[in-house]
Amino acid sequence: MDMHAAPMSPVLDTVAGTSPAADLPVMDPARPALRYDFAKAWRHFKELVKDKENTAEVAPIFEALPWRQGYDAAKAFLATEQGQRLRATEPFLPTLLDDHDTLRKLPKGSLAHVYCDFMEREGLTAHGLVEDLAKYRRADQYYSDQVEWYFNRMRDTHDLQHVLSGYGRDALGEQCVLAFTYGQQPALAHLFLGYAGALEIRKRIKSKAPILRAVRKAQRMGNTCRRIIEQPIRELLAMPYEEARKAVGITTPHYYQAVHSQWRSEGIDPYDLLAAVKKAA
Repeated sequence: MDMHAAPMSPVLDTVAGTSPAADLPVMDPARPALRYDFAKAWRHFKELVKDKENTAEVAPIFEALPWRQGYDAAKAFLATEQGQRLRATEPFLPTLLDDHDTLRKLPKGSLAHVYCDFMEREGLTAHGLVEDLAKYRRADQYYSDQVEWYFNRMRDTHDLQHVLSGYGRDALGEQCVLAFTYGQQPALAHLFLGYAGALEIRKRIKSKAPILRAVRKAQRMGNTCRRIIEQPIRELLAMPYEEARKAVGITTPHYYQAVHSQWRSEGIDPYDLLAAVKKAA
């Protein structure tokens, strides 16, 4: 199915919200150049290793290892009819994604239902992620331009990528989503953190499970499928789950599933690796 030609969902049209200002500049000239700062990234990574719960160290790593072509990608998409249509009809995805009452009106088995099930089971909201990340963003890092809308979609589709890709919120699933996201939006931080996390898991969990292959497969899949932030999310949500995955080119994460299967055969709960570490100790 051609996503660019797909009709709007009549149910989801009601949650589009107010269209953004049409006169916003494409990109504020005050935006800083996107450059690598490896020393800064390494400094914050060492602090993160000391305390993996210290999420304040993650944002500086992404600042130091950004998607250097991000501005070019945003401007190229915003120059298309599709980009401007989505900017008008999907101005702020959290409003759409957190309206579970409306999403539940779509047919059972649709991506919308699978997404709602996932978010409710995990106790997550799209607005919650906005608020969490805002804690680490300075006031001078906000810009009134169209690129801001594009970059916001990177944040707001994170949990949707979990659902579409089939990677859970277990430790390995999170590393796979980081690698998948690198394939979609190649910020070096995604690759760095994804593989660093996978190596840490392999070091701590004594198993022959193909951990690194699972992460590498996720990276390749993110690279070969359509860029999700540039797809009409409301139209995807209305589709049957497997049809939505096929529409963006996502395949079954076989290695990730194989790791889970191997771990379970070894008495390891993929969602409680800490217990396995304690048992090994």
